[in-house]
This record gives sequence, C-alpha cells and structure tokens, in this order.
Amino acid sequence: MERETLSALVTDLLAQGGLVGADPLAFQTRIDHYGQRLKAGQQVLLAEADPLNFLAGFLAARQAPVSLFLGNPAWQQQEWQALTSVLRPDVIFGNVPPLTWQGLIPNPSPSWIGIPTGGSSGRLRFACHTGQTLQAAVEAFQAYFSVNRVHSLCCLPLYHVSGLMQFLRSLLTGGQFYYLNYAQLKQGPPTGDFHGWFISLVPTQLQYLLSHHPHWLQPFQAVLLGGGPAWPSLLTAARQAQINLAPTYGMTETAAQIATLKPKAFAQGQEGVGRILPHAQVAIVDDQGQACEPGQVGSLQIQAQSLFHGYYPPRERPTVFNPGDLGYFDPQGQLHILGRQGRCLITGGEKVFPQEIEALLLSSGKVKDVVVLGWPDAHWGEQVIAVYSPGSATVTPTELRRYLKPLLSAHKCPKQWLAMPEIPRSPAGKLNYSVLQAWVAKQLAQA
Repeated sequence: MERETLSALVTDLLAQGGLVGADPLAFQTRIDHYGQRLKAGQQVLLAEADPLNFLAGFLAARQAPVSLFLGNPAWQQQEWQALTSVLRPDVIFGNVPPLTWQGLIPNPSPSWIGIPTGGSSGRLRFACHTGQTLQAAVEAFQAYFSVNRVHSLCCLPLYHVSGLMQFLRSLLTGGQFYYLNYAQLKQGPPTGDFHGWFISLVPTQLQYLLSHHPHWLQPFQAVLLGGGPAWPSLLTAARQAQINLAPTYGMTETAAQIATLKPKAFAQGQEGVGRILPHAQVAIVDDQGQACEPGQVGSLQIQAQSLFHGYYPPRERPTVFNPGDLGYFDPQGQLHILGRQGRCLITGGEKVFPQEIEALLLSSGKVKDVVVLGWPDAHWGEQVIAVYSPGSATVTPTELRRYLKPLLSAHKCPKQWLAMPEIPRSPAGKLNYSVLQAWVAKQLAQA
C-alpha cells in the first residue's frame, strides 16, 4: 500500500461513490485540510469522533511520511493520562483534553500505524502495523471468501482494528463502505440491497439484531462474529434465523481475523472458529513447546504476513506471536478457542475455564452479561466468582446456582455472585478487566 497507490485508490473510491453517504468533493476537501497540517517525520495522533473526519484524517496521514497513532475519542481522564507516558505527538486530529506529553521516543518509524490495544489489562499500548501488514490481511480475506470487491457495512469503532479493517477491505479492493454506528443501527437498519455485503458484529450486537431485525441480516454474504465468545443459544438462534454467520478469531496484533468458520460450515452445524486464513500459520503447543495432537488443548503460536511489528513504545518485532490463548484443532483442521491462558483458573487443584460457565449463564436468558473470574483464596487457591448483569430485577444468585447445579461439576460453580448493573466493556465488546477487578475488590471488602 504505497502512498501513490493509496492516493489513486482514494480517487477511485470517491469517483465511484464507494464511500456511502459522503459527498466526494467535500470529503476530498477534508483530506486536503488535514494533509496541509502535516510535515515529514511527524508523530500524529488521530482521535476524531466524527467517522468521516476520522477517515479523512487517516487517509491524509497515510499519504504523508508521518507515523500515525489511532486514539479513542471516548477515552476518559485515566486513559488519556496513561497515553501521555507513551506518545509525544506533534499533531493531534480531534478534541483531546489539555495534557503534558512525556513520551520517551518522539520519532517512531514514518511507516507505522499504531492501533491501540491492551486497555483491558490496564496497560495501554499500540500494536504497530504498516501498509504491508494491513494489505496482507485484506488479500487473505479476499482469497478466503473468494471475492474481488469487499463491500462492508461497519458499525464498530474505526479506531479499533475490527472497524478499521472493514474500511481497508473496501478501499483496497474497490468495494463500497457504509459506516453506521451501532446506536444509529439500533434505531432502525438502513434500507437497501446488502446481498454480497459483509458486516462485523460482537455477540451482544448480534443478539439484539436477531431479536429485533433478523430478516435484515439474512442477505449479507457473511456476518463476521468476533470480539468475544458466543454462547450456544445465540449460535442456535442465528442458525434458525438462517443468518450467514461466520465466527472468527483474530486480534489487533494480526490485523483482525486469522481464522474464520465459513457460513456454509456454520449452517451445517460445525463449531469453532474454522480454518486458518491463507496468510497465517497457527500451531498448538503443550507446556514443553511440543506440537499437540488434534483434540489436545494447548497454547496458540501464530505466524502471519499480517503480524504486527511490535508494540509502541518500541519492542522487537516477533517472528512468532503467543497471544496467550488456549485452543485445539479438531481432526478436520478446524480451530477451537477455549479462552485466555491467564483465565484458566485452578480451584482446589481442578482446572476451570470461565468461558464454559459464562456460555451456560448467557444461554439461560437470566443474565444480560456475565464475567467469571478467579479470586485469591486461602483454602481453594482461587475462588470462582461470577459478576453478572441481571436479565430482570427478580433474578437472584440462588436462582442462578440452581440453574447451574445439574449442568456443571461442583468445583466449576461460582462460590460468590456479584450483581453489577453494567459490566465495563468497550464498544467492540472487550472487557475492561482493570475496572472490573477494582470494582470486585471493593465489593468483597465491603462484604
């Protein structure tokens, strides 16, 4: 994705009306406006809340020899303050509170595109990509789905890899791109013919749309589902509604998906997140680093043409990336993800995978959201705790215990239940673990 090529792609996008809802001349004027503020070698922070301004700023920065870092315009004081120790931007696009920037490395590579990640762990950092890594991800998507042009309807944040890649798939393949934030989508889906289009959703978004607008989803060539584990009843509802669902696995460090279960396989009842896309290789290894047999659970190791160049502040680019996830390949070569390695709990000497418990509780319809976590315990080593948002005011811990008892071994059933009005998640569905952990600590201290 050279600068000259990108400029031609933008010209084609606007000439063909590929940016749905944007006036081509006005949008090009926006790009020029941002571009006039840039000089070679600068560090640019892009935190525009308006999606068209965000895209114009992104395209202007990508056509200039500057390093670009994407910011979340909805960050609050703590997140912005954490950012000051990481960056020292020369130019800021967007409304950012007054800050004293203390970043130690003011001159990163002019080819970098820093995408924020790690907020859920409380350690904000940027995964550094280049035009080449992002283009590799787009080309792999094209090949996997056997499409020439990728038409995308995006309702996920553009500063997040899941939203940004939807735009780049359309831009780099000459497809159409339609941005509609999720709040607008909930008010009523847009009319139009979306046969052959792609849309990406997180599980809670899919649940809402299946409940209110299932027929609207049916024409999409694929409804890509990521951002967190989906519970069995949600997948069953998608099959019954004849949605072309495509559960995916990916992350910021790999420029979004590296594995996807194709809609036809999903409709036939296959589980997991499908096969590995052609630009990536995934190995499952045991604790000694030896390759696991099919069906054997181990840690994922990823190599990919779309693999990031390391984190900023600068770290050496990994040749093999360990995301900290546990999974296995079935005999047919389909990848199955069990959850985070760090989230595998050991209670009373027994392993517990929180995702299994969360899926059952979400399937019950008794909770809107739930997170199962371990907490230090002198007797059990770790105590299993469930933090849940009740589905109704009458739901009680006793009712939830009663529901789980015949379904799970005793050691997997949470020992404590904490009701939380809304579990802290990003718009892309990612859990803010540090906020949740602080809240749990406070609740337990008051108990």
